[in-house]
Amino acid sequence: MFKKITIIGMGLIGSSIARAIKSKNLCKILVAHDSSKSVLKKVLKLRITKNIESNLKKSVKNSDLVIICTPLGSYKNIVLSIKNDLNKECILTDVGSAKIFAKNVVSGVINKNTIWIPAHPVAGTEKSGPESGFAGLFKNRWCIITPVNKKNSASLKKLDKFWTKIGSKVQHMSAEHHDKVMAITSHIPHLIAYNIVGTAANLEKDTKSEVIKYSASGFRDFTRIASSDPTMWRDIALNNRKQILYMLNKFSLDLNNLRRAILKKDGNKLFKLFSKTRKIRTEIIKAGQDK
Repeated sequence: MFKKITIIGMGLIGSSIARAIKSKNLCKILVAHDSSKSVLKKVLKLRITKNIESNLKKSVKNSDLVIICTPLGSYKNIVLSIKNDLNKECILTDVGSAKIFAKNVVSGVINKNTIWIPAHPVAGTEKSGPESGFAGLFKNRWCIITPVNKKNSASLKKLDKFWTKIGSKVQHMSAEHHDKVMAITSHIPHLIAYNIVGTAANLEKDTKSEVIKYSASGFRDFTRIASSDPTMWRDIALNNRKQILYMLNKFSLDLNNLRRAILKKDGNKLFKLFSKTRKIRTEIIKAGQDK
């Protein structure tokens, strides 16, 4: 599909994209860039690609697809660095989880003729680093694309095809709608997980040890989510804060209603809530989002 693809940032997502590209033979040259030399050494050792480049500007030279796979806070400096080194026909895209921010920050500094198409593969694990990536990460997962310029229809179709080739189901939507959906389906669950594990960490020493020792599956699930990359989630929390704060307010109201039901020993209300959420869980499994 492409002569040369450059991936900027070789963590879980970047290395998984690289593996998927390699397995599907989607380009002639695959270049990996990362600001960490130790990460690039791992990329070579793991044989993800033989083409590594520590110089950011050099890494994108003559590429026809550049994918930014770094935390949101790094976007501006990356784009400022590479914007004059991108080919006219090059597609610049990303994998970030806050699309209003990504759209605005990149559009604000990129050259006007650059083909910039934000994207977000809704896939991942709590692990990080190139050693954690795998080619099948995106299989049957959604990739949400939030087009900035409708004039780039040919490039948009090509990017759609790229994500389809590596196993994703593609959906287009506005950056605003994306951020609202992700706030409740991804961002809030992670913040709740970080918070409840933090609460456990602040317990008295003897109780804390028992929490760790006797953790049931529910708490283990929280700790799994809360072990996700802290830099990435800090940037998501800060850069989708409007929608996150809105959803947190709604969650707080619902939590308070739950508290009142327990306080009043309202078993009927509790049963209705638990039945409703159980039904939603069944629908999620049927939709194939828990494989």
